[in-house]
Amino acid sequence: MASVEQTSVQNELRELSVKPIHRSRPWTATAILVGGPILIAIGLVIAVSFGARDIHFSDIWDAIFHFNPKVANHHIIQELRLPRVLGGAMVGASFAVAGAVMQGMTRNPLADSGLLGINAGAGFALALCFAFFPQLPFMYVILYSFLGAGLGAGLVYGIGAMARGGLTPLRLVLAGAALTALLGALSEGIALYFDIGQELAFWYAGALAGTTWAQLEVMFPWIAVAFVMSVALSRSVTMLSMGDEVARGLGLRIGLVKGLCAVVVLILAGAAVSIVGAVGFVGLMIPHLTRKLVGVDYRWIIPCSAVLGSLLVVFADLAARMVNPPAETPVGSIIALIGVPFFLYLARKEWREL
Repeated sequence: MASVEQTSVQNELRELSVKPIHRSRPWTATAILVGGPILIAIGLVIAVSFGARDIHFSDIWDAIFHFNPKVANHHIIQELRLPRVLGGAMVGASFAVAGAVMQGMTRNPLADSGLLGINAGAGFALALCFAFFPQLPFMYVILYSFLGAGLGAGLVYGIGAMARGGLTPLRLVLAGAALTALLGALSEGIALYFDIGQELAFWYAGALAGTTWAQLEVMFPWIAVAFVMSVALSRSVTMLSMGDEVARGLGLRIGLVKGLCAVVVLILAGAAVSIVGAVGFVGLMIPHLTRKLVGVDYRWIIPCSAVLGSLLVVFADLAARMVNPPAETPVGSIIALIGVPFFLYLARKEWREL
């Protein structure tokens, strides 16, 4: 008799789990997945063309397919601008997918690697790395970034869980803000004491300048594996987004799935921070925008977030270079101009719902 009742409950939960998928908009998602890469390609070409020295489109084609070491523009394209814009696309996708997985896994609309201390933890680890192991290859630097991201996430969730009433979205954000301030101060102290302010300047500013092919070669496999994992976990994240009880009733191994999701987030956020530094709000804004466009099925949200995140960072970096040429504005500042009002709107909405 008990097994019959349990089967009945599971059938009802399965019916509930199908409803959000029916509310998805696959045609919109398909349009993003088809049109988005085209827009990204256009943005990459424009971003390579404009800068302190404008370059004609034909030179870009020649530099990629008919490289001539004697032409100065070819060196600028190959050694400076191409790795920069490709790094921006990878970073935007990483932050956006990390935010989408975090928001679905925790059911926290304010979840973002920058707001929950993950970026600050990675930055603190980088400060220690530059101070004590200045000649360490980037392959190992990125591992330090992963460890720091895990440290930041663990501390934030630990601090948030200690509060009376348990974890809430606002408590997590407050804990993240406090930890970010602490780790940021410690990182600055390390930079001053060991005189490594120049090496850490990219992290404080959140800029893509100085990205190299060697960094992208190390970063790409990590991001590719994490992205494949996030897509494989997307159906499970959809179940988690409906609540642990529903997910458990559907037979989901919640502990295992959340552990794998945490690994994905730490890899994506850690890799992105190791390249671009403290850029926040990408993982906050993009998943919300994506859900508005494609619905609540994470099988669509995750890949579409990757596309839209890449678009945001590529064009934000282009805008950063065009605000006050030939000087550059940090891309993190451009994104924050949009992200801060969006965060305040979400925080106000959450406060009203408490």
